[in-house]
Amino acid sequence: MAHTYASNFIHCVFSTKERRSLIPAARTIELYAYLGGIARGEGFSLIAAGGTANHVHLLFDLPAHCSLAHAVQKLKGSSSRWMGDGFSWQEGYGAFSVSPSQIVVVKEYIQNQEAHHRKRDYEQEFVTLLRNCGIVYDERYVFG
Repeated sequence: MAHTYASNFIHCVFSTKERRSLIPAARTIELYAYLGGIARGEGFSLIAAGGTANHVHLLFDLPAHCSLAHAVQKLKGSSSRWMGDGFSWQEGYGAFSVSPSQIVVVKEYIQNQEAHHRKRDYEQEFVTLLRNCGIVYDERYVFG
């Protein structure tokens, strides 16, 4: 085949270090725009961004030429420096494949994080995502 074709939509979730509330509400729009700029610079598209003071959810279209680990490292590393002193992301992340037919549903989910987290905290949400995707995990190590 002469060309490479891929459909890799990823719902990525990661929190601030120790899940501390380090993302001020006044900076979220700027942070999401900055993350979108990082994605564009790396050759992929950020479709949706949302979260709360202690974590973000990103939906992006990962091209065949870019590994997931590289994309997340660029997103986290650059945005951590941009946020400034005292800010850092946790080491790991969750990444979940999204069917093209579910993009609208996942986008709405991401954009409604504030309302969603009135019912469940980040830890409960993350474990639910792992379970729903059939990912095997050890509760002792999920959150460090």
